[in-house]
Amino acid sequence: MPAIVSVITLLLVAAPFVGLALATHWRHFGFADGDGNAVIVSLLYSLLALILIIALGTPLAWWLARHRIRGLWLIDALLLLALLTPPLALGLLLASMYGPYGPAGSVLERAGLVLTNSAAAFVMAQFYSALPYYVIAARAAFESVPRELEQIALTLGHSPWRSFLHVSLPLARLGLAAAVALAWVRALGEFGAVLIVAYYPQGIPVKLWVNLQDVGLAAVYPLLWVFFLVAMPLPLILGLAARRRRLI
Repeated sequence: MPAIVSVITLLLVAAPFVGLALATHWRHFGFADGDGNAVIVSLLYSLLALILIIALGTPLAWWLARHRIRGLWLIDALLLLALLTPPLALGLLLASMYGPYGPAGSVLERAGLVLTNSAAAFVMAQFYSALPYYVIAARAAFESVPRELEQIALTLGHSPWRSFLHVSLPLARLGLAAAVALAWVRALGEFGAVLIVAYYPQGIPVKLWVNLQDVGLAAVYPLLWVFFLVAMPLPLILGLAARRRRLI
């Protein structure tokens, strides 16, 4: 019975992509003007956003997993609030704070940092949209590591930093790989927030919408296939590498 349900579920998941393959005009497969630039923009800025997410989100996730403080539920609520905010609404919130007339945006703009329709704005929108997904998934990965092993490392003379590097990170690697993959696809596929604060430079999601408006579905499908091709390798490599190391 579980096998039958699993097959049905997988068929349901695959159905839209089968429809995409059938709807694509393979004989006239081609790209609209600006598609190549949209691919470069999405890949480059998504990687920058991912680096920031890992650098800032990993310490936060570990701290939340290993410390019990008063008011922790407020931090949980804040992360859930960021997670649950609709992308379009998130873009509006970012514009109200970091736009040219926002409290932070006006100050930053005087310092030379423009956070609307710029590369920095693009990365910012991706960062805000993907960070809570990464932190929640990474926190669960760290919580799965037995604290006793970290304590043993400390009693053997390792510093907290070395214990983190040599015990916590390796044991949490499978969950962290999933967190990185989740953040990657979430940042790369962000549309609503990017549309509001960084319509330019156009990444793949916004360019898909522009192609649909200006040309039609025939110009959407080729770029969508490219999106899948550039989005899939990193999650697949991370998953395979983490599982291979787990089996060794």
